[in-house]
Amino acid sequence: MALTFRPLSVPRSAEISGIRGFNLRNGLSLWRKHLVKHNNIAYICCSFSTEKDPLLPSIQQLTDARIIYSVSAALGHNKDSHPECSARVPAIVTALEKNELTPKFRGSEILELASFKNATIEDVASVHEKAYVLGLEKAMDQASDSGLIFIEGSGPTYATSTTFQDSLIAAGAGMALIDSVVAASRNSLDPPTGFALIRPPGHHAVPKGPMGFCVFGNVAIAARHAQRAHGLKRVFIIDFDVHHGNGTNDAFSEDPDIFFLSTHQDGSYPGTGKMNDIGKGKGEGTTLNLPLPGGSGDIAMRTTFEEIIVPCVQRFKPDLILVSAGYDAHVLDPLANLQFTTGTYYSLAKDIKQLAKEVCGGRCVFFLEGGYNLESLSASVADSFRALLGEESLASEFDNPAYLYDEPMRKVRDAIERAKSIHCL
Repeated sequence: MALTFRPLSVPRSAEISGIRGFNLRNGLSLWRKHLVKHNNIAYICCSFSTEKDPLLPSIQQLTDARIIYSVSAALGHNKDSHPECSARVPAIVTALEKNELTPKFRGSEILELASFKNATIEDVASVHEKAYVLGLEKAMDQASDSGLIFIEGSGPTYATSTTFQDSLIAAGAGMALIDSVVAASRNSLDPPTGFALIRPPGHHAVPKGPMGFCVFGNVAIAARHAQRAHGLKRVFIIDFDVHHGNGTNDAFSEDPDIFFLSTHQDGSYPGTGKMNDIGKGKGEGTTLNLPLPGGSGDIAMRTTFEEIIVPCVQRFKPDLILVSAGYDAHVLDPLANLQFTTGTYYSLAKDIKQLAKEVCGGRCVFFLEGGYNLESLSASVADSFRALLGEESLASEFDNPAYLYDEPMRKVRDAIERAKSIHCL
């Protein structure tokens, strides 16, 4: 089915179509190539050296760091009064500065990846159909003329004249963190955790097009990059956004080497992520969806982590853990009805980091997804940083217990037991 773009004020559409030649990623001389087979397909796998790439930190900087993060605020990709607006990433960066969680205050233990290459069209096409990627690029002319266009059939997803470029930057920021964390892990048993503070978000974007505020699947593109560039065959993706990551789910539903696990509010947008969706074909069993009842909070998530996430990761034995970190399950977020707290996100970050250290040499990268209350979003990301640094949580200074109510633990327990039965946990 063809996707069409609808301008805000001009009643015309631009059909996504057309194919154009791809540009090769620069800097191939920096890579030592060898072949790796993945799903019976031979890929070029490269041993990457950050010492030879001036855009990435040195090995010494990487091994000294405990967190490495990248920022792509996409200020041009914006619609006034839209929840997924350009104020989101700057609010987080401001909170990090205010809480002295930046290199300015922490020196070598926190490292910002200030320069990195954009993702290329062929990087994005490892997950998305070429016709969509090239059609979106072509549609930027229409967005420039109209100021703003909407994408029909994908909910309230918009594009401006900078959306295509902003989306390449966001995906590139995630890929560069993969490069950095992998390089560090080859020289340290305790590499830094990566955190991509990027937008537009990505986990709803399906292979055929955009959806649900999302343009390109950032975490999915990073997973393919890890496989192809670094030979990390098995990747585990944890998605704790309040909405089901249907795009990531669809991209890897038949891939036995990428495990996708999503916790999300039952019945929320986009209505996917049923518990019986466990993947298909060769990928059957490497998708786990756990819809949580409305009102689920800290107790529900801690129980889920201990009884579902940990045994799944331990059994799968990944080479890398990626996290779709959505902060819209917070009790203060306006778009759903779970009651996570800032403390919930602290615990998740702390526990995922420890799990990665135990199963895959500490290789772990977080990717910002949802989160639309700027105060709870920024406070929760800041506390996630504290968790990744091994510091005490300051969630009690932000969280207000008066907002919370009893969790529906009987329903939560029923859901967890059903998932354990389906997946033999």
